[in-house]
Amino acid sequence: MVDDADLETHLLDFMLKTFAFARTARVDDQELVVFERTETESESQFRPKLVKLRVVIPRPWILYDLAGDALVIARDGKTAGSRPTGTARETAGGTTEFEEQGVRWKRSKFPDGSFVYAPAELRVNLASPGGRAVIAPS
Repeated sequence: MVDDADLETHLLDFMLKTFAFARTARVDDQELVVFERTETESESQFRPKLVKLRVVIPRPWILYDLAGDALVIARDGKTAGSRPTGTARETAGGTTEFEEQGVRWKRSKFPDGSFVYAPAELRVNLASPGGRAVIAPS
């Protein structure tokens, strides 16, 4: 598990993209970390709109990879899962459920237009009022 300084100074590698630390939150007795990234929805559109991407991860699953100088996901809290190679896809591209770094992920689109990636097995209901406050605090 990483400390606050590592969260604030390093980026998370996820889906062949980098995400910056946004905040931590405790929901249903589980400490979660939220990472964010803003990008265009589709480069092929004439006027693509900006969209916020968020990754929600239980804090004990995050490790600092010294060799890669990045934060990585380790479901067991010790061993980082394998990361994909290739090129990143557009925001809306791909399936809503996939596996990366040894974790099964689910992508959801929230009412504010953001895309949220969370482990499929996450015990926290992100659609609940407490979960929504973690995703998009007012």
